[in-house]
Amino acid sequence: MRNKLTANLFKAFVFAGSAALLLGAPKQAAADNLSDAMIGAYNTSGLLEQNRALLRAQDENVAVAVARLRPVVDWVAQAERRYVRTGFGSFAVSNHDSSISTALDVSWLLFDNGVSRLNQMAAQETVLATRQALIDIEQQVLFAAVQAYVNVLLQQDTVSLRRNNLRLLREELRAANDRFEVGEVTRTDVALAESRVAGAQASLIESQGDLLNAKATYVQAVGREPGTIAGQPPLPQRVASLQSAEAIAMRNHPSLLTQQHAVKAADLSAQSASRGLGPTVNFRASVGHGEDPSGSGTSDTSSASVVLSQRLYAGGAVASARRASIARLQAERGALITTQRSVVQDVSEAFVVLEAARASLVSSNEQVRAARVAFDGIREEATLGARTTLDVLEAEQELLNAQTARVQSRANQALAAYALLQAQGLLTAEHLGLAVEIYDPTLYYNLVKDAPAHVSQRSKDLDRVMRALGKN
Repeated sequence: MRNKLTANLFKAFVFAGSAALLLGAPKQAAADNLSDAMIGAYNTSGLLEQNRALLRAQDENVAVAVARLRPVVDWVAQAERRYVRTGFGSFAVSNHDSSISTALDVSWLLFDNGVSRLNQMAAQETVLATRQALIDIEQQVLFAAVQAYVNVLLQQDTVSLRRNNLRLLREELRAANDRFEVGEVTRTDVALAESRVAGAQASLIESQGDLLNAKATYVQAVGREPGTIAGQPPLPQRVASLQSAEAIAMRNHPSLLTQQHAVKAADLSAQSASRGLGPTVNFRASVGHGEDPSGSGTSDTSSASVVLSQRLYAGGAVASARRASIARLQAERGALITTQRSVVQDVSEAFVVLEAARASLVSSNEQVRAARVAFDGIREEATLGARTTLDVLEAEQELLNAQTARVQSRANQALAAYALLQAQGLLTAEHLGLAVEIYDPTLYYNLVKDAPAHVSQRSKDLDRVMRALGKN
């Protein structure tokens, strides 16, 4: 069973590293969708790798706590040269002797009033808290990928709109020149059209710069250059109500679960500090062998003892540590209240922003429809001489503004939808069903929780896993 578990863990890490390399390669031939972006972010995030390593370090603290309940065996070798001089002046006598000895010393904590067991339980709660903190980091990484994808799409649409606007304004400039040649408009109308064309060119260049910045941000978040963007991302399933969203968040949000485990860990640490005022019982044993190089003989020694100790006075340090642990527990409880309120506030804010974004998109669609009808009508009237060039240019600008607002509203809706998912604690690779090898934090923990010795087979398996992780 142990070998199977180790093999599965090793395969998982190797698969994750291979997937990261494959997904890190450019994908210019196929279109990128939002899932591709999140998969790339999940597989290549240095922030996730950093916090996974920190979690593994925290797992080892459980092994350290377990080891405190086990015997400690020390081997000691000693070579000693003694010089003794007694008497005064000419009556002094000097002696020299040497000895070589070796011994095995064993010490074993038999009873400490439950302190070590409580410390072990506190370490386990800290591991659970760190796991939830890792999930929170995962949410941040995936949301950064969502933002990067949506921003690239937004900037691409903006560039397309401004390029089309420049094309239309150039057509209006040509039409103004033609009407000027036949005396239908004045030089002022031509100058107005030229001014709008120059402004559109500047806006297009600015938008192209924004697109380059958006692609650079995409590389930072996802780990590779974006390919052809497939289109608008699918929106998560709409939550029924604000109350439902808050209830989901109170059950699932990793920040809240992290703090709940932190409170439990602090409570156990406070109990441990209180128990530390009690007595301890230790078993001690020693077996030794010594030799005198001068040939005077050898000696063999052995001893065993059970020692009961009770600290009576330590300058107030033990009592101070107990009070400090209680204060830390109170601080963690206060932080839990703050976290609960923060989670509720974030859900409420995300829900309201999403509803506003949806309403804004509906209004933007209607604005674009009305602006297009107005532009088409005014341009037709201008050909009949009922409208001026300025009227046409203003109608064109109104249409561009409406289209730009719609593109922004669509992006805002997508971001708000995934922000609400994050606020509920559901923006994870597992919940979204991403095609990735989900990192399982229990695999490494199960290998180290029993504190395997350095010479054991499990410890050797762990060394191989750590080397594989370093290569990835």
